[in-house]
Amino acid sequence: MPADSHALTEEAVMAVDHRPRTPAPRPAPPARGGAPAPARPRRAAAVLIPVALTLALGLWGLRRQGTLWRDEAVTYDMARRDPAGLLRVLDDYDIVHGLYYLLMQGVFAVCGDGLVPLRLPSVLAMAAAAAGVAVLGRMLAGPGTGLAAGAVFALLPDVQRYAQEGRSYALVCAAVVWATVLFVRAVDERRTGLWAGYAALSLAACLLHEFAFLAVLAHGVTVLAARAPAGQLRAWGAAAGGVAACLAPPAAISAGQTEQVAWIGPPDVRTSLGIVALAAVALACAAAVGGRVAAVALPLALVPTAALLLASPVTFLFVDRYVVYSGAGVALLTGAALHAGWRRGGPPRVAVAAVAAVSAAALAVPVGQHLRSPESRPDDLAAVAAAVQARSAPGDGLLFSPARRRAWTLSGDPAYRGLTDLALRADPRASHTLYGTELPPAAIRARMLGARRIVVLHDPAGQPLDGSPAERVKRATLRTGFERCATTRVHGARVTLYARPGAC
Repeated sequence: MPADSHALTEEAVMAVDHRPRTPAPRPAPPARGGAPAPARPRRAAAVLIPVALTLALGLWGLRRQGTLWRDEAVTYDMARRDPAGLLRVLDDYDIVHGLYYLLMQGVFAVCGDGLVPLRLPSVLAMAAAAAGVAVLGRMLAGPGTGLAAGAVFALLPDVQRYAQEGRSYALVCAAVVWATVLFVRAVDERRTGLWAGYAALSLAACLLHEFAFLAVLAHGVTVLAARAPAGQLRAWGAAAGGVAACLAPPAAISAGQTEQVAWIGPPDVRTSLGIVALAAVALACAAAVGGRVAAVALPLALVPTAALLLASPVTFLFVDRYVVYSGAGVALLTGAALHAGWRRGGPPRVAVAAVAAVSAAALAVPVGQHLRSPESRPDDLAAVAAAVQARSAPGDGLLFSPARRRAWTLSGDPAYRGLTDLALRADPRASHTLYGTELPPAAIRARMLGARRIVVLHDPAGQPLDGSPAERVKRATLRTGFERCATTRVHGARVTLYARPGAC
C-alpha cells in the first residue's frame, strides 16, 4: 500500500477533529487452536444485528392492511405491462423510474403480482443498506460504532416507511450506501478497480433515480473538505464525470417530463422543522465525534437536501423520499455519538442507555404502528374504492378531477366496473401513458351533460386546483348543470355524487 494511502483519513481528522490522538489499538492475536479471534464475531454481529432488525421491521405489517397508495399503484401497473409497452411509456412519462419498473417486471414474472412481491424488494434493499451503514461505521470508527449506526438507521422513520413501499427509494438508498463504502475504500487504498466499482454502483443508483447524483456530489465535498491529495480529487472527478456522462441521456429526456414534478411546492412548516431538526442533530453529532465519521457522514447527511432546497428559486424539487439515503449520514453520526458516550462509562453511559431505550421504544411502537397504517400514506386506494361503491350505481358516470387521480383505479378494484369514465379517450395501456388520455374539453362537457348521475373523485378540500382547460370545464359543468347530492371524505380523497336537478 502506498505511503500516503490514508491521506483522506489523516486530512479529514485534522480538518474536523483537533483533539489529541492516540495510537489505534493493535488487533488481538488469534485464539489458540485455530479458533477465530474474539473480535471477528463482534465485527460480524455489528452488521448482522442491524440487518436482522431492518428485516424484522420491514416484514412487520408489510401488507399495510391490504392497502396501496397511488404511487404504488403506478408501480403495480407498470410492472404488469410488457417491456415494449413500458418503454413506450418512458418516452413521455416517468423515465426517472424506468429501470426500477423494469426490475419490478422481472420480480412479478418470477413471484407473481401482489402486495408482498411489490414491497419485498424494498425490504431486502433497505436491509442491504443497513448492512452498508454498519460496515461504514465499522470501517470509520470500529464495530461498536457500526452496530450503533446500523441500529439507528433501521429505526429511522423514513427507513421504516420506504422499506415497505413499492417504489425505487429503498433500492436507491442501498446503492448509495454501498457506493459510499467503495468510495471510502477507494480513497484509503487508491486502487483503480475500487474507483471503477464506485462509479458503476453510483451510476446504478442514479439510473434508479437521478437525484442519487447528489450523493456523488456529497462525496466530492468530503474529498475537498479533507484537502486530499490532487490524485484523489482527480480520481473522484473522473468517476463523477463518467457517471454524469452516462446519466446525461436519460436526464435530458426527464428534463422534458417536468409535469411529473409540477405538483411539488415549497416545504410546509412541519417538513421545514424536520429538516432543521435533522440538520441540527447531524451538526451536533459531527462536532462531538469529529474524525473520519464526520468527514464522510456529514456531507452525505446535508448536501443532498441542501442542493434540492437551493434549487427552490428556480423550481421546487425537495421531497424527502428523493433523498432518503441521506438518513445513512445521520445514522452514522448519531451512532458514533451514542457509542462515544457509551464508552465514557459512568453517568454518560446511563444517559446514553436511557436516551437510546426511549427513542427506540418510541420509533418502534407509536411511530412504527402509524407507519404501518393506511393513514401514513397520502391516500388509500381501498378506502376510495369503497366510497365509490357506496355512492354509485351501475351506469353512473365517473369523473376524475384532476385527471391524474385516475391512478386510483390502477389496482384493478372491481368497484369501478359498470361505471362510465366520461372524460376518457384511451385507457393507460392503450395510450401508453400513466393515467390515460382525455377527450377535448368540449367533448367532456357534452358527455357530462348526457349523464344523469356522476360520481366525481377529487382531492381533499384545500388542495390547489388544476387550471388546465379540461379541468376548468369539468368544474364549471358540475357547477351549472348538476347539484351535489352527497360527499364521502376518505383519507386523501373526496368522492362526491352529483346528479341532474331533482335526480339526487
